[in-house]
Amino acid sequence: MSQKLTLFKQSLKNKRVTVLGIGVSNVPLIRFLAENGACVTACDRQSAENLSEQMQALAAFDITYRLGEGYMDDLSGEVIFKTPGMRFDLPQLVKAREAGSHVTSEMEVFFELCPCKIIAVTGSDGKTTTTTLISEILKQAGYKVWVGGNIGMPLVGELDHIGEKDIAVLELSSFQLHTMQASPNVAVITNLAPNHLDWHTDMQEYLDAKKNIFLHQSAEDMLVLNADNDITSALDKEARGRVSWFSSAKQALDGAYLKNGVIYLNGEAYIQASDIKIPGAHNVENFMTAIAATQGLASKEDVEYIAKNFGGVEHRIEFVRELDGVRYYNDSIASSPSRARAGLRSFDKKVILIAGGYDKNLDYTEFGAEVKAHVKTLVLVGATSDKIEAACLAAGMEHSMVVRCTEFAQAIHAARDAAQAGDIVLLSPASASFDLFKNFMERGKVFKEIVNSL
Repeated sequence: MSQKLTLFKQSLKNKRVTVLGIGVSNVPLIRFLAENGACVTACDRQSAENLSEQMQALAAFDITYRLGEGYMDDLSGEVIFKTPGMRFDLPQLVKAREAGSHVTSEMEVFFELCPCKIIAVTGSDGKTTTTTLISEILKQAGYKVWVGGNIGMPLVGELDHIGEKDIAVLELSSFQLHTMQASPNVAVITNLAPNHLDWHTDMQEYLDAKKNIFLHQSAEDMLVLNADNDITSALDKEARGRVSWFSSAKQALDGAYLKNGVIYLNGEAYIQASDIKIPGAHNVENFMTAIAATQGLASKEDVEYIAKNFGGVEHRIEFVRELDGVRYYNDSIASSPSRARAGLRSFDKKVILIAGGYDKNLDYTEFGAEVKAHVKTLVLVGATSDKIEAACLAAGMEHSMVVRCTEFAQAIHAARDAAQAGDIVLLSPASASFDLFKNFMERGKVFKEIVNSL
Protein backbone atom coordinates (compact mmCIF):
# COMPACT_ATOMS: atom_id res chain seq x y z
CA MET A 1 0.00 0.00 0.00
CA SER A 2 1.38 3.45 -0.92
CA GLN A 3 2.15 5.98 1.77
CA LYS A 4 -0.42 8.35 0.22
CA LEU A 5 -3.17 5.75 0.55
CA THR A 6 -2.10 4.85 4.10
CA LEU A 7 -2.27 8.50 5.15
CA PHE A 8 -5.63 8.99 3.40
CA LYS A 9 -7.12 6.00 5.19
CA GLN A 10 -5.83 7.27 8.53
CA SER A 11 -7.37 10.66 7.81
CA LEU A 12 -10.81 9.08 7.44
CA LYS A 13 -10.94 7.88 11.06
CA ASN A 14 -13.96 9.55 12.72
CA LYS A 15 -14.19 12.09 9.86
CA ARG A 16 -17.72 13.22 9.03
CA VAL A 17 -18.23 12.36 5.36
CA THR A 18 -21.40 12.91 3.32
CA VAL A 19 -22.03 10.98 0.09
CA LEU A 20 -24.66 12.33 -2.32
CA GLY A 21 -26.32 9.51 -4.22
CA ILE A 22 -26.73 5.88 -3.15
CA GLY A 23 -26.87 4.30 -6.58
CA VAL A 24 -25.25 0.92 -7.12
CA SER A 25 -22.08 2.65 -8.37
CA ASN A 26 -21.67 4.58 -5.10
CA VAL A 27 -22.06 1.57 -2.79
CA PRO A 28 -18.33 0.59 -3.05
CA LEU A 29 -17.35 4.19 -2.21
CA ILE A 30 -19.62 4.27 0.85
CA ARG A 31 -18.28 0.86 1.95
CA PHE A 32 -14.66 2.01 1.55
CA LEU A 33 -15.28 5.13 3.64
CA ALA A 34 -17.12 3.23 6.37
CA GLU A 35 -14.55 0.41 6.49
CA ASN A 36 -11.87 2.98 7.20
CA GLY A 37 -13.68 4.56 10.12
CA ALA A 38 -15.48 7.51 8.55
CA CYS A 39 -18.82 8.61 9.99
CA VAL A 40 -20.82 8.37 6.76
CA THR A 41 -24.10 10.10 5.95
CA ALA A 42 -25.55 8.78 2.70
CA CYS A 43 -28.12 11.00 0.95
CA ASP A 44 -30.49 10.26 -1.91
CA ARG A 45 -33.76 11.57 -3.33
CA GLN A 46 -35.17 8.04 -3.56
CA SER A 47 -37.04 6.23 -0.79
CA ALA A 48 -35.70 3.45 1.43
CA GLU A 49 -37.96 1.02 -0.45
CA ASN A 50 -36.35 1.89 -3.78
CA LEU A 51 -32.86 1.69 -2.26
CA SER A 52 -33.42 -1.53 -0.32
CA GLU A 53 -30.83 -3.50 -2.37
CA GLN A 54 -28.09 -0.91 -1.80
CA MET A 55 -28.94 -0.47 1.88
CA GLN A 56 -28.86 -4.23 2.39
CA ALA A 57 -25.37 -4.35 0.84
CA LEU A 58 -24.28 -1.76 3.45
CA ALA A 59 -26.13 -3.31 6.39
CA ALA A 60 -22.90 -4.23 8.22
CA PHE A 61 -21.95 -0.56 8.63
CA ASP A 62 -23.30 2.17 10.87
CA ILE A 63 -24.47 4.62 8.20
CA THR A 64 -26.84 7.57 8.63
CA TYR A 65 -29.35 7.91 5.79
CA ARG A 66 -31.05 11.08 4.56
CA LEU A 67 -33.66 10.19 1.96
CA GLY A 68 -36.48 11.90 0.06
CA GLU A 69 -36.98 15.30 -1.53
CA GLY A 70 -35.08 17.26 1.14
CA TYR A 71 -32.00 15.06 1.05
CA MET A 72 -29.71 18.01 0.22
CA ASP A 73 -31.11 20.42 2.79
CA ASP A 74 -28.58 21.71 5.32
CA LEU A 75 -25.69 19.73 3.90
CA SER A 76 -22.78 19.31 6.27
CA GLY A 77 -19.68 17.19 6.76
CA GLU A 78 -15.95 17.73 6.63
CA VAL A 79 -15.94 16.11 3.18
CA ILE A 80 -18.83 15.86 0.73
CA PHE A 81 -18.70 13.47 -2.25
CA LYS A 82 -20.97 14.68 -5.06
CA THR A 83 -22.20 12.51 -7.91
CA PRO A 84 -20.76 13.30 -11.38
CA GLY A 85 -24.07 14.62 -12.74
CA MET A 86 -24.42 17.17 -9.93
CA ARG A 87 -23.17 20.68 -10.73
CA PHE A 88 -20.56 22.04 -8.32
CA ASP A 89 -22.36 25.41 -8.16
CA LEU A 90 -25.67 24.11 -6.78
CA PRO A 91 -26.74 26.50 -3.98
CA GLN A 92 -26.64 23.68 -1.41
CA LEU A 93 -23.02 22.83 -2.32
CA VAL A 94 -21.97 26.47 -2.42
CA LYS A 95 -23.45 26.94 1.07
CA ALA A 96 -21.69 23.80 2.35
CA ARG A 97 -18.36 25.03 0.95
CA GLU A 98 -18.82 28.39 2.60
CA ALA A 99 -19.45 26.56 5.88
CA GLY A 100 -16.11 24.77 5.55
CA SER A 101 -16.96 21.49 3.77
CA HIS A 102 -14.51 20.14 1.19
CA VAL A 103 -16.57 19.09 -1.87
CA THR A 104 -14.98 16.42 -4.05
CA SER A 105 -15.82 13.30 -6.09
CA GLU A 106 -14.82 9.66 -6.20
CA MET A 107 -12.84 10.26 -9.41
CA GLU A 108 -10.92 13.24 -8.01
CA VAL A 109 -9.84 11.18 -4.98
CA PHE A 110 -8.88 8.26 -7.23
CA PHE A 111 -6.59 10.47 -9.33
CA GLU A 112 -4.92 11.71 -6.15
CA LEU A 113 -4.28 8.23 -4.75
CA CYS A 114 -3.87 5.92 -7.78
CA PRO A 115 -0.38 4.32 -7.73
CA CYS A 116 -0.31 3.29 -11.39
CA LYS A 117 -0.38 4.79 -14.89
CA ILE A 118 -3.78 6.22 -15.87
CA ILE A 119 -5.15 6.34 -19.42
CA ALA A 120 -8.41 8.29 -19.70
CA VAL A 121 -10.79 8.78 -22.61
CA THR A 122 -13.33 11.52 -23.20
CA GLY A 123 -15.22 12.92 -26.20
CA SER A 124 -18.71 13.40 -27.54
CA ASP A 125 -18.96 9.95 -29.20
CA GLY A 126 -17.06 6.66 -29.15
CA LYS A 127 -15.83 6.87 -25.56
CA THR A 128 -17.05 3.48 -24.33
CA THR A 129 -15.84 1.44 -27.29
CA THR A 130 -12.46 3.21 -27.35
CA THR A 131 -11.99 2.77 -23.59
CA THR A 132 -12.85 -0.90 -23.90
CA LEU A 133 -10.50 -1.42 -26.85
CA ILE A 134 -7.62 0.19 -24.96
CA SER A 135 -8.26 -2.04 -21.95
CA GLU A 136 -8.52 -5.20 -24.09
CA ILE A 137 -5.28 -4.43 -25.96
CA LEU A 138 -3.45 -3.84 -22.67
CA LYS A 139 -4.83 -7.05 -21.16
CA GLN A 140 -3.61 -8.91 -24.24
CA ALA A 141 -0.20 -7.28 -23.67
CA GLY A 142 -0.11 -8.82 -20.19
CA TYR A 143 -1.07 -5.92 -17.95
CA LYS A 144 -3.47 -6.07 -15.04
CA VAL A 145 -6.04 -3.48 -16.10
CA TRP A 146 -8.59 -1.61 -13.99
CA VAL A 147 -11.52 -0.12 -15.90
CA GLY A 148 -13.52 2.68 -14.28
CA GLY A 149 -15.16 6.05 -14.63
CA ASN A 150 -18.37 5.86 -16.64
CA ILE A 151 -17.89 2.12 -17.14
CA GLY A 152 -16.50 -0.61 -14.95
CA MET A 153 -16.52 -0.14 -11.18
CA PRO A 154 -15.83 2.76 -8.78
CA LEU A 155 -12.09 2.35 -8.30
CA VAL A 156 -11.51 4.10 -4.96
CA GLY A 157 -12.63 0.93 -3.20
CA GLU A 158 -10.08 -1.08 -5.19
CA LEU A 159 -7.02 1.03 -4.32
CA ASP A 160 -5.75 -1.63 -1.86
CA HIS A 161 -5.42 -4.05 -4.78
CA ILE A 162 -4.02 -1.79 -7.52
CA GLY A 163 -0.29 -2.23 -8.06
CA GLU A 164 2.25 0.26 -9.40
CA LYS A 165 2.73 -1.77 -12.60
CA ASP A 166 -1.00 -2.05 -13.33
CA ILE A 167 -2.83 0.35 -15.65
CA ALA A 168 -6.13 2.13 -14.95
CA VAL A 169 -8.25 2.87 -18.04
CA LEU A 170 -11.06 5.35 -17.48
CA GLU A 171 -13.97 6.72 -19.47
CA LEU A 172 -14.64 10.26 -18.28
CA SER A 173 -17.62 12.49 -19.04
CA SER A 174 -17.65 16.28 -19.03
CA PHE A 175 -19.53 16.02 -15.73
CA GLN A 176 -16.63 14.16 -14.12
CA LEU A 177 -14.01 16.41 -15.68
CA HIS A 178 -15.77 19.66 -14.83
CA THR A 179 -13.95 20.21 -11.53
CA MET A 180 -10.88 18.00 -12.05
CA GLN A 181 -7.51 19.43 -11.03
CA ALA A 182 -5.49 16.43 -12.24
CA SER A 183 -4.98 14.78 -15.63
CA PRO A 184 -4.03 11.23 -16.69
CA ASN A 185 -0.66 10.09 -18.05
CA VAL A 186 -2.34 9.44 -21.39
CA ALA A 187 -5.35 11.60 -22.28
CA VAL A 188 -7.58 10.76 -25.24
CA ILE A 189 -10.23 12.98 -26.86
CA THR A 190 -12.16 11.03 -29.48
CA ASN A 191 -14.05 14.01 -30.96
CA LEU A 192 -15.99 17.05 -29.77
CA ALA A 193 -19.35 18.48 -30.83
CA PRO A 194 -22.10 20.38 -28.98
CA ASN A 195 -23.49 18.07 -26.29
CA HIS A 196 -25.03 18.18 -22.81
CA LEU A 197 -25.91 21.84 -23.28
CA ASP A 198 -28.93 21.26 -21.06
CA TRP A 199 -26.42 20.74 -18.20
CA HIS A 200 -23.53 23.01 -19.14
CA THR A 201 -24.17 26.74 -19.27
CA ASP A 202 -22.87 26.93 -22.85
CA MET A 203 -20.56 25.23 -25.37
CA GLN A 204 -17.50 26.97 -23.93
CA GLU A 205 -18.11 25.50 -20.48
CA TYR A 206 -18.55 22.05 -22.05
CA LEU A 207 -15.27 22.46 -23.94
CA ASP A 208 -13.45 23.77 -20.87
CA ALA A 209 -14.59 20.74 -18.89
CA LYS A 210 -13.31 18.38 -21.57
CA LYS A 211 -9.94 20.15 -21.70
CA ASN A 212 -9.32 19.31 -18.04
CA ILE A 213 -8.39 15.83 -19.26
CA PHE A 214 -5.04 17.25 -20.46
CA LEU A 215 -4.55 20.73 -18.98
CA HIS A 216 -2.94 19.32 -15.82
CA GLN A 217 -0.54 16.97 -17.64
CA SER A 218 3.26 17.22 -17.47
CA ALA A 219 5.79 17.26 -20.29
CA GLU A 220 6.24 13.47 -19.90
CA ASP A 221 2.56 12.78 -20.60
CA MET A 222 0.74 12.25 -23.91
CA LEU A 223 -2.43 13.66 -25.47
CA VAL A 224 -4.18 11.74 -28.27
CA LEU A 225 -6.30 13.93 -30.56
CA ASN A 226 -8.59 13.50 -33.56
CA ALA A 227 -7.00 15.27 -36.53
CA ASP A 228 -10.27 15.11 -38.50
CA ASN A 229 -12.40 16.98 -35.95
CA ASP A 230 -12.34 20.77 -36.19
CA ILE A 231 -12.49 21.34 -32.44
CA THR A 232 -10.00 18.69 -31.31
CA SER A 233 -7.50 19.45 -34.09
CA ALA A 234 -6.98 22.93 -32.59
CA LEU A 235 -6.29 21.71 -29.06
CA ASP A 236 -2.65 20.73 -29.68
CA LYS A 237 -1.66 24.37 -29.06
CA GLU A 238 -2.72 23.97 -25.41
CA ALA A 239 -1.10 20.56 -24.87
CA ARG A 240 1.32 20.24 -21.96
CA GLY A 241 3.03 17.07 -23.21
CA ARG A 242 3.52 15.12 -26.42
CA VAL A 243 0.64 15.09 -28.93
CA SER A 244 -0.21 11.96 -30.92
CA TRP A 245 -2.92 12.04 -33.58
CA PHE A 246 -5.35 9.67 -35.25
CA SER A 247 -6.93 10.28 -38.63
CA SER A 248 -8.86 8.62 -41.43
CA ALA A 249 -8.17 11.49 -43.83
CA LYS A 250 -4.64 12.72 -43.10
CA GLN A 251 -1.47 10.68 -43.50
CA ALA A 252 2.20 10.77 -42.54
CA LEU A 253 1.45 12.31 -39.17
CA ASP A 254 2.69 11.46 -35.68
CA GLY A 255 0.22 8.82 -34.55
CA ALA A 256 -2.24 6.41 -36.19
CA TYR A 257 -3.71 6.92 -39.65
CA LEU A 258 -5.49 5.02 -42.41
CA LYS A 259 -3.94 4.57 -45.86
CA ASN A 260 -5.17 2.20 -48.58
CA GLY A 261 -7.07 0.08 -46.09
CA VAL A 262 -4.10 -0.26 -43.71
CA ILE A 263 -3.76 1.37 -40.29
CA TYR A 264 -0.28 2.81 -39.70
CA LEU A 265 1.32 3.92 -36.43
CA ASN A 266 4.08 6.51 -36.77
CA GLY A 267 4.74 5.37 -40.33
CA GLU A 268 4.75 1.62 -39.60
CA ALA A 269 2.04 -0.58 -41.12
CA TYR A 270 0.09 -2.05 -38.21
CA ILE A 271 -3.11 -3.89 -39.16
CA GLN A 272 -5.49 -4.22 -42.08
CA ALA A 273 -8.70 -2.31 -41.41
CA SER A 274 -10.55 -5.33 -42.80
CA ASP A 275 -9.18 -7.42 -39.89
CA ILE A 276 -11.35 -5.48 -37.44
CA LYS A 277 -14.20 -7.73 -36.37
CA ILE A 278 -16.61 -5.00 -35.22
CA PRO A 279 -18.15 -3.29 -38.26
CA GLY A 280 -18.26 0.36 -39.27
CA ALA A 281 -15.92 3.17 -40.26
CA HIS A 282 -16.35 4.68 -36.80
CA ASN A 283 -14.88 1.51 -35.27
CA VAL A 284 -11.84 1.80 -37.55
CA GLU A 285 -11.40 5.27 -36.01
CA ASN A 286 -11.90 3.81 -32.51
CA PHE A 287 -9.14 1.28 -33.23
CA MET A 288 -6.77 3.95 -34.49
CA THR A 289 -7.42 5.90 -31.29
CA ALA A 290 -6.69 2.84 -29.16
CA ILE A 291 -3.52 2.07 -31.12
CA ALA A 292 -2.24 5.62 -30.61
CA ALA A 293 -3.10 5.50 -26.89
CA THR A 294 -1.33 2.18 -26.27
CA GLN A 295 1.84 2.86 -28.28
CA GLY A 296 4.88 1.74 -26.36
CA LEU A 297 2.74 -0.46 -24.11
CA ALA A 298 1.43 -3.08 -26.54
CA SER A 299 2.78 -4.78 -29.64
CA LYS A 300 1.45 -4.96 -33.18
CA GLU A 301 0.54 -8.60 -32.45
CA ASP A 302 -1.51 -7.61 -29.40
CA VAL A 303 -3.48 -5.11 -31.47
CA GLU A 304 -4.00 -7.57 -34.31
CA TYR A 305 -5.34 -10.23 -31.94
CA ILE A 306 -7.92 -7.86 -30.45
CA ALA A 307 -8.91 -6.58 -33.90
CA LYS A 308 -9.68 -10.10 -35.07
CA ASN A 309 -11.33 -11.35 -31.87
CA PHE A 310 -13.07 -8.45 -30.09
CA GLY A 311 -16.82 -8.68 -30.73
CA GLY A 312 -17.78 -5.22 -29.50
CA VAL A 313 -19.07 -3.57 -26.33
CA GLU A 314 -22.27 -5.13 -25.05
CA HIS A 315 -25.38 -3.70 -26.73
CA ARG A 316 -23.34 -1.50 -29.15
CA ILE A 317 -23.35 -3.29 -32.51
CA GLU A 318 -22.28 -6.32 -30.51
CA PHE A 319 -21.68 -9.47 -32.53
CA VAL A 320 -23.83 -12.23 -31.00
CA ARG A 321 -23.34 -15.28 -33.17
CA GLU A 322 -23.33 -16.69 -36.70
CA LEU A 323 -25.95 -19.32 -37.51
CA ASP A 324 -26.50 -20.92 -40.93
CA GLY A 325 -24.27 -18.24 -42.46
CA VAL A 326 -26.32 -15.39 -40.92
CA ARG A 327 -24.62 -12.94 -38.51
CA TYR A 328 -26.65 -11.48 -35.64
CA TYR A 329 -25.79 -8.11 -34.03
CA ASN A 330 -27.18 -6.51 -30.87
CA ASP A 331 -27.40 -2.69 -31.04
CA SER A 332 -30.02 -2.32 -28.32
CA ILE A 333 -28.47 0.94 -27.11
CA ALA A 334 -29.84 2.57 -30.29
CA SER A 335 -32.91 4.02 -28.60
CA SER A 336 -33.25 6.97 -31.01
CA PRO A 337 -33.42 7.30 -34.81
CA SER A 338 -30.02 9.05 -34.97
CA ARG A 339 -28.29 6.27 -33.02
CA ALA A 340 -29.92 3.60 -35.19
CA ARG A 341 -28.84 5.42 -38.36
CA ALA A 342 -25.22 5.07 -37.22
CA GLY A 343 -25.80 1.34 -36.72
CA LEU A 344 -27.20 0.91 -40.21
CA ARG A 345 -24.23 2.73 -41.74
CA SER A 346 -21.83 0.34 -40.03
CA PHE A 347 -22.43 -2.38 -42.62
CA ASP A 348 -21.45 -2.46 -46.28
CA LYS A 349 -24.60 -4.35 -47.29
CA LYS A 350 -28.32 -4.14 -46.67
CA VAL A 351 -29.43 -5.74 -43.41
CA ILE A 352 -32.51 -7.30 -41.90
CA LEU A 353 -33.49 -4.76 -39.24
CA ILE A 354 -35.51 -5.36 -36.08
CA ALA A 355 -36.84 -2.00 -34.88
CA GLY A 356 -39.56 -0.43 -32.76
CA GLY A 357 -40.29 0.15 -29.10
CA TYR A 358 -41.52 2.80 -26.70
CA ASP A 359 -42.78 6.03 -28.29
CA LYS A 360 -40.82 9.10 -27.06
CA ASN A 361 -42.63 11.29 -29.62
CA LEU A 362 -39.60 11.37 -31.92
CA ASP A 363 -39.66 12.21 -35.63
CA TYR A 364 -38.86 9.22 -37.88
CA THR A 365 -38.99 11.02 -41.24
CA GLU A 366 -35.22 11.00 -41.89
CA PHE A 367 -34.91 7.52 -40.41
CA GLY A 368 -37.36 6.25 -43.04
CA ALA A 369 -35.01 7.31 -45.83
CA GLU A 370 -32.09 5.66 -44.02
CA VAL A 371 -33.99 2.39 -43.70
CA LYS A 372 -34.93 2.53 -47.38
CA ALA A 373 -31.23 2.83 -48.27
CA HIS A 374 -29.79 0.23 -45.87
CA VAL A 375 -32.49 -2.37 -45.10
CA LYS A 376 -33.72 -5.32 -47.19
CA THR A 377 -36.36 -6.50 -44.69
CA LEU A 378 -37.77 -4.42 -41.83
CA VAL A 379 -39.21 -6.31 -38.84
CA LEU A 380 -41.25 -4.09 -36.53
CA VAL A 381 -42.43 -4.67 -32.97
CA GLY A 382 -43.55 -2.22 -30.31
CA ALA A 383 -45.41 1.06 -29.95
CA THR A 384 -43.45 2.97 -32.61
CA SER A 385 -44.15 0.40 -35.34
CA ASP A 386 -46.83 2.53 -37.04
CA LYS A 387 -44.61 5.64 -37.10
CA ILE A 388 -41.57 3.81 -38.43
CA GLU A 389 -43.55 1.96 -41.09
CA ALA A 390 -45.23 5.18 -42.26
CA ALA A 391 -41.85 6.95 -42.53
CA CYS A 392 -40.33 4.06 -44.48
CA LEU A 393 -43.25 3.75 -46.90
CA ALA A 394 -43.18 7.51 -47.45
CA ALA A 395 -39.50 7.18 -48.32
CA GLY A 396 -40.35 4.64 -51.03
CA MET A 397 -39.87 1.31 -49.25
CA GLU A 398 -42.15 -1.39 -50.56
CA HIS A 399 -44.87 -2.66 -48.22
CA SER A 400 -43.80 -6.25 -48.92
CA MET A 401 -40.44 -5.56 -47.24
CA VAL A 402 -42.09 -4.82 -43.88
CA VAL A 403 -42.99 -7.53 -41.36
CA ARG A 404 -45.17 -6.60 -38.36
CA CYS A 405 -44.97 -8.58 -35.11
CA THR A 406 -46.75 -8.35 -31.76
CA GLU A 407 -44.07 -9.98 -29.57
CA PHE A 408 -40.31 -9.49 -29.32
CA ALA A 409 -39.46 -13.19 -29.69
CA GLN A 410 -41.74 -13.37 -32.71
CA ALA A 411 -39.76 -10.54 -34.33
CA ILE A 412 -36.47 -12.41 -33.90
CA HIS A 413 -37.93 -15.57 -35.44
CA ALA A 414 -39.39 -13.51 -38.30
CA ALA A 415 -35.95 -12.02 -38.95
CA ARG A 416 -34.42 -15.48 -39.01
CA ASP A 417 -37.07 -16.68 -41.47
CA ALA A 418 -36.29 -13.75 -43.77
CA ALA A 419 -32.52 -14.29 -43.65
CA GLN A 420 -30.36 -16.31 -46.02
CA ALA A 421 -26.69 -17.29 -45.77
CA GLY A 422 -24.56 -14.16 -45.95
CA ASP A 423 -27.23 -11.91 -44.43
CA ILE A 424 -26.99 -9.72 -41.32
CA VAL A 425 -29.75 -9.46 -38.71
CA LEU A 426 -29.46 -6.25 -36.68
CA LEU A 427 -31.42 -5.26 -33.59
CA SER A 428 -31.23 -1.45 -33.70
CA PRO A 429 -34.65 -0.35 -32.43
CA ALA A 430 -34.52 3.45 -32.95
CA SER A 431 -36.84 3.54 -29.94
CA ALA A 432 -36.70 3.32 -26.17
CA SER A 433 -37.32 -0.03 -24.51
CA PHE A 434 -39.86 0.89 -21.85
CA ASP A 435 -42.92 -0.59 -23.57
CA LEU A 436 -41.56 -4.14 -23.16
CA PHE A 437 -38.38 -3.90 -21.01
CA LYS A 438 -36.92 -2.04 -18.02
CA ASN A 439 -34.07 -0.62 -20.10
CA PHE A 440 -32.01 -1.17 -23.24
CA MET A 441 -29.67 -3.59 -21.39
CA GLU A 442 -32.51 -5.96 -20.58
CA ARG A 443 -33.76 -5.72 -24.17
CA GLY A 444 -30.30 -6.58 -25.49
CA LYS A 445 -29.85 -9.49 -23.09
CA VAL A 446 -33.21 -10.99 -24.06
CA PHE A 447 -32.28 -10.60 -27.72
CA LYS A 448 -29.02 -12.47 -27.18
CA GLU A 449 -30.68 -15.21 -25.16
CA ILE A 450 -33.23 -15.85 -27.91
CA VAL A 451 -30.64 -15.66 -30.71
CA ASN A 452 -28.31 -18.05 -28.88
CA SER A 453 -31.18 -20.49 -28.39
CA LEU A 454 -32.07 -20.60 -32.11
